[in-house]
Amino acid sequence: MRIALVHDYLNQYGGAEKVLQAFMEIYPNAPIYTLIYDPAVFQKYGTNPFLDKKIHTSFLQKIPLAKSHHRIFPPLMPLAVEKFDFSDYDIVLSNSASFAKGVITNPETLHISYCLTPPRYAWDDCHKYIEEFGFPSIIKKFVPFFMNYIRLWDKEAALRVDKFICDSHFVEQRIKKYYKRKAKVIYPPVETKVFRIAKPTNKSKKEEPYFLMVGRLLTYKRFDIAIEAFNKLGLPLKIIGSGPKRKELGKIAKNNVQFLRELQNDKLNYYYQNCQALIFPQEEDFGIVALEAMACGKPVIAYRGGGALESVKEGKTGIFFNEQTVDSLVKAVRNFQPEKFDSQKIRRHALKFSKERFKKQIKDFVEKNYYDYRH
Repeated sequence: MRIALVHDYLNQYGGAEKVLQAFMEIYPNAPIYTLIYDPAVFQKYGTNPFLDKKIHTSFLQKIPLAKSHHRIFPPLMPLAVEKFDFSDYDIVLSNSASFAKGVITNPETLHISYCLTPPRYAWDDCHKYIEEFGFPSIIKKFVPFFMNYIRLWDKEAALRVDKFICDSHFVEQRIKKYYKRKAKVIYPPVETKVFRIAKPTNKSKKEEPYFLMVGRLLTYKRFDIAIEAFNKLGLPLKIIGSGPKRKELGKIAKNNVQFLRELQNDKLNYYYQNCQALIFPQEEDFGIVALEAMACGKPVIAYRGGGALESVKEGKTGIFFNEQTVDSLVKAVRNFQPEKFDSQKIRRHALKFSKERFKKQIKDFVEKNYYDYRH
């Protein structure tokens, strides 16, 4: 089978890119098609997992600012993704939260899309999207006009997909609502071999107990709630990640809140292993970082919504708070009793979401559907 992988854009590193890495391990010879690719972004992690891959980019790659400010180019992205040629492939496997699923394939080519979510900025709240990414005033005025075009194109693009896979039942319902399509739920991969419970140590010096947050500093991830809650609590909070909200969040944080940039997995593993709990106040489509913390035997304090409802088991692997407010999170942290959680049981739960499980399920799904498509 000749297989091509399609990804929205390779200029950031998060859960979507971890899914792509797993695809690469299943299909090591498959080329990657993506709208833009910025190798420099991955240097901060110590290694670039895409360095030796054959990567095809769109015409956006040559446009100034596109690699660093891709969010101001949505009107051009449908055209760019449609220009890719997949006539030499039997299967196209796209990994998409926006445009990758819109590729055009021949009738003989099976297109399977791993849909991380229908784009939130198009279907959920356009106004939040405009504010979140800090567009200049002149661009803000035009965003509502082209967003209608994006919605129409996105719905049409979903019709080009032969089979949908999605990363949670939460997203499955979104696909059903916006695209009127069925999707197979295959939870995303968690590096359970990398993220592990800390080995016993004889070190006499122990780090001061702290709580942890991990992720890109974006509005919807609600780092602001957590910072204000921990300002109120006076407890140590470490935040690992970077993003457009870094300066704004830094201004509201008190001295008990520490910001760290993105870390390689081995260093990130250390912070998971030594935290009291992961704070997870956002509504995510799934949320891999919550399972990474659990793989290290650490509980999660999560907002009761989105994919967390499928990954966090209340009272066993974490606790929930009911409202995305400072007071609701403060109450949850005050009620949190770490001694009630068993790190081994938490890890055993996380193992159900391992990368090995993901790769097998994806491979089986692709092979079965390719056979059915050909026969």
